[in-house]
Amino acid sequence: MRSKGTKTIAENRKARHDYFVLESYEAGIELVGTEVKSIRQGGVNLKDSWCSIDKGELYVRGMHISPYEKGNIFNRDPMRVRKLLMHKKEINKLYGTLKQEGLSLIPLSLYFKDSKVKVQLGLCKGKKLYDKREDAAKRDAKREIDRNMKIRNQ
Repeated sequence: MRSKGTKTIAENRKARHDYFVLESYEAGIELVGTEVKSIRQGGVNLKDSWCSIDKGELYVRGMHISPYEKGNIFNRDPMRVRKLLMHKKEINKLYGTLKQEGLSLIPLSLYFKDSKVKVQLGLCKGKKLYDKREDAAKRDAKREIDRNMKIRNQ
């Protein structure tokens, strides 16, 4: 019996630090068997990955999936370019948006959805240094408020 629901495998925390996420999309990913087994063991890194559209097809680049220990000759290159699966209409819409507004398409997370591996893509705009500082200041202020509330409630 296959498991139902979603289970997060990996998240790209750096993406939320470096970019404003304007929209998010879900896409399937084309993998080989040993890659799926390695993903189940948690051997995936999304840190420096990005997506590109070539000839009407969507690809993820820079995603590292560790070789499966027992995969021997069936293992593929850990950094190979992998095809993402989306409807042609959605890809064309994304392509137009990326070219017009100068945005980036970044993988935000990798998860299982009913035993299928899915990628959450974010349509992102880069943050400037002052935006990052502002976010850090807000986070620190919220942490301080929470700390004071906890002390008062004791």
